Amino acid sequence: MSTGEAVNKVSSELPVASPRRVIVCAGTGCMANGSLKVFQAIKQEMAAAGLNVVLEFRPEGNGDGIRVSESGCQGFCQMGPLVTVLPEGILYNKVKPGDAKEIVETTLVNHQPVARLLYLDPQTRKHCTGPNDIPFYQRQTRFVLKECGLIDPEDITEYMAGGGYDSARKAYLEMEPQAICDLILKSGLRGRGGGGFPTGRKWEAARVQNSAKKYVICNGDEGDPGAFMDRSVMEGNPHSVLEGLMIAARAIGADEGYIYVRAEYPLAVRRMRKAVKDAVKAGILGDNVLGSGRKVWIDVMEGAGAFVCGEETAMIASIEGRRGMPAPKPPFPAQSGLWRKPTIINNVETLAQVGRILRDGPETYRALGTEKSPGTKTFALTGHVANTGLIEVPFGTTLREVVLNIGGGVTNDKGKIDKNGFKAVQIGGPSGGCLVKEHLDLPLDFDSLRSVGAMVGSGGLVAMNQRTCMVSIARFFMEFTQRESCGKCVLCREGTKQLLALLDDVIEGRADGNTLKLLETLGHAVQKGSLCGLGKTAPNPVLSTLRYFRDEYEDHVFGKRCRTGGCKALLRPEINPLKCKGCGLCVAACAVGAITGEKKKPHHINPELCIKCGACAKACNLSAVEGI
Repeated sequence: MSTGEAVNKVSSELPVASPRRVIVCAGTGCMANGSLKVFQAIKQEMAAAGLNVVLEFRPEGNGDGIRVSESGCQGFCQMGPLVTVLPEGILYNKVKPGDAKEIVETTLVNHQPVARLLYLDPQTRKHCTGPNDIPFYQRQTRFVLKECGLIDPEDITEYMAGGGYDSARKAYLEMEPQAICDLILKSGLRGRGGGGFPTGRKWEAARVQNSAKKYVICNGDEGDPGAFMDRSVMEGNPHSVLEGLMIAARAIGADEGYIYVRAEYPLAVRRMRKAVKDAVKAGILGDNVLGSGRKVWIDVMEGAGAFVCGEETAMIASIEGRRGMPAPKPPFPAQSGLWRKPTIINNVETLAQVGRILRDGPETYRALGTEKSPGTKTFALTGHVANTGLIEVPFGTTLREVVLNIGGGVTNDKGKIDKNGFKAVQIGGPSGGCLVKEHLDLPLDFDSLRSVGAMVGSGGLVAMNQRTCMVSIARFFMEFTQRESCGKCVLCREGTKQLLALLDDVIEGRADGNTLKLLETLGHAVQKGSLCGLGKTAPNPVLSTLRYFRDEYEDHVFGKRCRTGGCKALLRPEINPLKCKGCGLCVAACAVGAITGEKKKPHHINPELCIKCGACAKACNLSAVEGI
């Protein structure tokens, strides 16, 4: 099945008896841009037009009504607020409340699209009616995100109408724990939290422990800068996460679990809590799960925002009420975890796949991805690309496909497509590394990325153009990891601080020939000597940028210049006398009086007075101000 067919399949499999439907994206991004006001405006305009507005899901159908509902993230975040109209398959972007009347009159009444609200493809300059026409969607294969932008995340009835909780029912009423572990192991599912450990092996390790009490934990403490995959799944399809956690509990023999969500995700917290409450009310959770006689209780806990609590032993400490700090392993949590009982921890994306694997079978799942990395991976695609947002592709998809095709190409600083603008991609957040032009055709999976010194991580993917200073990028991630270090082990606590100080020396012009050697030596020491994954991966951005962009570091250290102009301390502003006509615009723009010269004669910048603000360069119409 092609990726385009996959999108078609998603659109046609909504559990809706009546085909007429308006879906307003209510993910965090669209909500921040006013999608809830759009939702209210559409309802009001439909009522004013005499249309029958249906707000709740009805398994028997909506009759002559048109259902209006909210959804989770629909993926194309930069184009929000997004509104989908079915069965026409229309996707409207950047919708405002004032557009509601035209949508109702033109589309819902007269069955015609509103052309000005359709996506305009920058390559073909044609309007795209819906996902089947938009390259951003066409080239994806949505597995985890299949229902995220379609179903109402707060309606358990709609989730169940599409087969939701059928896998949990099968696990509790028809399968033994070992059979569940074997099936997940056969599927090849690997943890999506970054490490890629086989999920079936982790579950089996906890299953065989002889303990009357066991726990399951969902890791929703997504903390990488620019990453929002787990948040979007919890907001868009919370019951899929809950169902996966229930199946995990059955597989290891647990009767209690936690969904640990960072407090900065209030919408995800609210929707997960509602999902748990509704599941208890429906008899799916509680003292008699699905009538099986078995007990499972799940609690949603808010994390305090510490990045290190994404590490499983630190998360366990946080749940127990202690300071979130990693513990040495072994013992592993599967042997001795929460309150020293066998515990398994899986991240949101991992658990969201479990229900579909049980329902469709491991062979169907293995048909996606690669032999050693089956399935799909969600990525938060951001940075200098034409199309930013939440995407999902099979493992093995190349970086070229993700950035240049799905992402629409690299953009310059003015937002225009630059065919030669690709410089690098930072993958895996602060724990990951850089991929460069020679990696454009590298298949993205756990093993191939590890072979080039990078990692999948949680799925953050930041594209960078030629105007990006790679030393500054390394410093940005190092500042983050240094700030988030829990301070328990010396090499992480002090090593990251010294790495940051060395990068400051490079950026501010104080570095010498020994600085680069110190960066590498210290980086490798922090990798080897740190206790947990945060410290062990903290130097990755520094070491990978040194590996692929050493010439930029050397320019900073020996030439005392930043070729991108991004490092303010290394700027050398000067006026080219061959270009300057002495118009005086730069003099008027300079706030500190650093520019002098006679009218109609070349001017001069006093480097001792110049504060390198760039105002003169912006004011000059002849591009005579250089080095800034």
